[in-house]
Amino acid sequence: MSVPRIPPITFAHRGAMARERENTLSAFELALRLGASGLESDAWVSADGVVVLDHDGVVGPRFRRRPIAELPRSELPAHVPSLAELYAACGTDFELSLDVKDPAAFAPVVAAVRAGGAPERTWLCHPSLSVVTAWRAQASDVRLVDSTRVSRLQDGVRGRARTLAARGVDAVNLHRLDWTPIYVDLFHEVGVHAFGWDAQSRSAIDQLLATGVDAVYGNHVDRLVAAVARFS
Repeated sequence: MSVPRIPPITFAHRGAMARERENTLSAFELALRLGASGLESDAWVSADGVVVLDHDGVVGPRFRRRPIAELPRSELPAHVPSLAELYAACGTDFELSLDVKDPAAFAPVVAAVRAGGAPERTWLCHPSLSVVTAWRAQASDVRLVDSTRVSRLQDGVRGRARTLAARGVDAVNLHRLDWTPIYVDLFHEVGVHAFGWDAQSRSAIDQLLATGVDAVYGNHVDRLVAAVARFS
C-alpha cells in the first residue's frame, strides 16, 4: 500500500454512530452506504473465544456490568456483533481499524480476520509501542498501528517515525490537533502511514486533511466523505 494514501481512508468511528446505535451491524452497514471507505471498532474476545465488537468491553445494566471476557457469546447483548457477523453483513471491501485493547485478544482477532476478512486491509491498533512491536513478530499479514500522542513521544516525532519503520509498524495514529504537514512528511519519508482521529466538524476535518494524512476517523460519515471529495 503506497504512502501517501490517496484518497485518504474515511474511517467511520464505531460505524455511523451519529445516526445509528454505535458498534451495531446497522451502524456499520449505514456507514458503508454513506460512502465510508473504512470502519472502526474495538475488538474483544468472549469467554468461549468469539471475537466481538464493542467500545469498552463491558456489558450489562448499570452497577451489574461485566467484562465481555467473562461471558460466553450466547450471554452477550443481542446488539453486540461478532467480527464474523460483520463480515457476513458487510463483506470485506473496506478498510477495518480495530483497537485491540487487551493484548491477549490479538491472536484470536488475527485468526478471525484470516478466517473471514482481509488481513491486508485490517489495521490493528494499540497505545503501547512495545505491544505493537511484539505483535509484528506474531503476524506479518495484518497492518499494525501505533496509537499515541506527540506529547508521549520520548523519542520525538522523527525518532518515532524511524522506529516504526525499523520495526515494521505500518501506521501511527495521532489526535488531529497533533498533526502538521511537517510531521506527516516525516512519517511518509520512511514509509509509515499517518492517521488522524477525532475529526468531527467540517472545519476540523478540512484542517486535518490539509496536513496530508492517510486516514481520518470521525463520527459523521457524510462530513468525512464530502470533505475527501472536496480535497480530491
